[in-house]
Amino acid sequence: MNDLARGAPATPAGGDAAKVTPLTAAIHAARLENAERGEALAEVRGAQNARLEMLADAVRGDIEAAPSSHDLFDFAISQGAHPRLFIDVIGFVEMAHDRRTYRFLQETRHGRLVLAESDNINTMSDVVRHYVARRVVERESALAADQTVEKAAAGYALRQGMVASPAPAAVTLPPPPPRKARRPGIFTRLMMFVVEFLGVVALLSLIAYGLMQFEPPVAAWLTAHQPVNLPMSLPGAAK
Repeated sequence: MNDLARGAPATPAGGDAAKVTPLTAAIHAARLENAERGEALAEVRGAQNARLEMLADAVRGDIEAAPSSHDLFDFAISQGAHPRLFIDVIGFVEMAHDRRTYRFLQETRHGRLVLAESDNINTMSDVVRHYVARRVVERESALAADQTVEKAAAGYALRQGMVASPAPAAVTLPPPPPRKARRPGIFTRLMMFVVEFLGVVALLSLIAYGLMQFEPPVAAWLTAHQPVNLPMSLPGAAK
């Protein structure tokens, strides 16, 4: 029993102490320390979870009654080496190193910011309620600012002509009067007559030239194919 308390391994039943080495004793002692440490950590996490659950029960009703709590706040306790009570995605409560003090922290662009520390659950509950109220007001202000900016941008675009203004009602206009066909002048008509006359003369010239080119072949063909009339002898003419 005393050997186990000092972390030394037990001697085998046959009194064979030659197999017990310093390394074996060290491994056995490390296993005992690990088991004791695990039990201590489990007890610490259990105590921290209990304190965080007490704080959660104290402020749960106020957070659930806050406007827009369904999408703004993420109220839950995370399990791990360091349990945390999350109020929203950037604000959470955890226990300090003494395991009795509540510490309210917030994630910012410049690092983690400590908003409040207290070992009194009522004081920390008031801090959480104030934080929830401030977050609700910030959300409402942001939504109002977005609407104001959108209205200002739309008005500026309308003044600059970037957005077309509403079109006026359509007005039906009477059809225009028919336009009279304009008669060409005398000079235009004279030019048209000259062009037509020259076109006719050119066409007739082409026809005459073609006939002159084909006349000798046609005449030679006709001469070659003309039938020859042979004289016929009369009966009784030659005796």
